[in-house]
Amino acid sequence: MTVIFEGPEEVDVFRAITLKHGLKLYASVGIKPNRDWTPTAMLRTAGKITGHTYKRGQYAKAIEDLETWINLSRSL
Repeated sequence: MTVIFEGPEEVDVFRAITLKHGLKLYASVGIKPNRDWTPTAMLRTAGKITGHTYKRGQYAKAIEDLETWINLSRSL
């Protein structure tokens, strides 16, 4: 099965999905997806996508908000 994200809106959804999984990886085992995606950078980017502000350690809240944003974006 091939999944294609075409257009700016779908690319934003892909970016949010990737970020969500990066946050899950860091929250569960402490591994950064790459050296540029520090915990602060991931939370800041999640905030830009969801419109919320996250403090250090609020990975679960950011993941939950990203999942909500992704589901809403996919339903449109």
